[in-house]
Amino acid sequence: MIEKPGDLRSTQGKRPTIEAHADLLVIGGGPAGLAAALEGRRLGRKTMLVDENPIAAEVMGEDVPQLFGQKMTGAVRNRNAMLEAVVESNPLIAEAFEAEVAVQLGVSCWGLYQNGPDVGWLPGLVAGLASASEAWLVRADQVIVATGRRDMGLAFPGWETPGVLGLTAALRLATTYNALDARRVVLLGTNTEALTGALVLVAAGVEVVAILEQAAAPVGPRHLLDALQREGVRFLCGRSMKSVEGAGSVEAAVVRSVGASQDADVAEQRIECDAIILGVGTVPVIELLAAAGCKVEFSTARGGFVPIVDAAQRTSVPGISAVGDCAGIWSGKSIDASVAQGEGRRSVAFGVADQDIDAPGYDLDRYRLDWVRACVIEAQGEPHVCRCEEVTAREILGVKPPRYLGSSSPFLRNAQDLASLLGDGSPHPDQIKRLTRAGMGICQGRRCREQVAGLLALEAGVSLSDIPLASYRAPVRPLSLSLLAEAHEDPELTRHWVTWFGMPQQFEPFWKISPQYTVAGRDIGEATASE
Repeated sequence: MIEKPGDLRSTQGKRPTIEAHADLLVIGGGPAGLAAALEGRRLGRKTMLVDENPIAAEVMGEDVPQLFGQKMTGAVRNRNAMLEAVVESNPLIAEAFEAEVAVQLGVSCWGLYQNGPDVGWLPGLVAGLASASEAWLVRADQVIVATGRRDMGLAFPGWETPGVLGLTAALRLATTYNALDARRVVLLGTNTEALTGALVLVAAGVEVVAILEQAAAPVGPRHLLDALQREGVRFLCGRSMKSVEGAGSVEAAVVRSVGASQDADVAEQRIECDAIILGVGTVPVIELLAAAGCKVEFSTARGGFVPIVDAAQRTSVPGISAVGDCAGIWSGKSIDASVAQGEGRRSVAFGVADQDIDAPGYDLDRYRLDWVRACVIEAQGEPHVCRCEEVTAREILGVKPPRYLGSSSPFLRNAQDLASLLGDGSPHPDQIKRLTRAGMGICQGRRCREQVAGLLALEAGVSLSDIPLASYRAPVRPLSLSLLAEAHEDPELTRHWVTWFGMPQQFEPFWKISPQYTVAGRDIGEATASE
């Protein structure tokens, strides 16, 4: 009896190659991540730690993973020098090497996968990793995510000018790379993270000429305010950005009184500087966790959307833990690195401790919305909130289709406007993304995500916590197709891969292809060129 072959189009039994295994995989080499990796080795576990620093200059130029604002010196193009700078900036990295942690610098994690409704073949938790030259898969018994924080973008006329950057990016360039190309800066925001960052910049030799605050008074801790005032830093409260002066780069910040008429010059002030730093909102980096299926929630006390974790830092997905700033940001943690280090050690040893989370002494939800109102909604002109896709606040709130579709045609207008969407409940940023393309650019929404949520909250008259989290999908880091093309695959995967697309003629000379051929017209059992 001749046995018939199975369906050649099926992927059953055909699995991508997993090239490495670790008992413990730590993603992120900050205080929490390194503490977790060292604790793993102390307990005798085979431990791998990956950190995306040094970030390639080309990736920095796209404001990924931070808003670098083109404010880095040419030194970032020297890969070897940056590797040395990263190691020298953190003595615990050398300690991890000595402890035989498999430290891999310049390696990002672009995806984290588990078995579920759509995938059942995985041998456990699997992470997709990539360096500048290759991409591969790693299996781990436990994954600890310590991906840190990033900064909320804020649109105002001229914010696309080179020299407008996020606070976290400025600190990374100043302290890790020694490559911050700025000497006189204006900082927006007075929360704990902004004030501690300002002190670090001052210590690095950067002159903070002014700190702007849209509120009537600073919102951060008194001792940090006093420390900055002793350094001669000016605080300008009740002020927001009006515009940026400078063509090729920032030359000055023009500020105005909050709520003042757009046509009035009253209380307008020009401040000479070579960089404007956004510190109005520090956001936990949760995209890897959210894309992996970990449950998240909006927590004002922990800085926004964060993974739900137990007392041992475990998420809702077995085997995945979250530590450091990606698990929550609050004043005590921002001031004292030992808090994050304790989370890292606890996540490995499965220790239990009550977190002493000090809630901000102000309404974080309202604070961020007030910045969006002061700089974006009350802006003179219409700055692009989504710079990648060039979408303005008016177009987001009006749910305008992308301009390249020619939205003046009645046949190309969206079927629903925001008013009708609000009739279905709180608007979802994913709806706005699909209808306007806001957030679909190369930076993957890092510059506009929180602003879009803020605009929707203000228009709907709800709190920021009522706006759902826009979805995340892998790859959460830029991934070159050329790297994937070089990845090793099971021969059974490649043997019949042409049939999966139903296009047997794609490799045939054009003179051999029938002009009448369609995929729908081919018999499903018909052999293809690859068979």
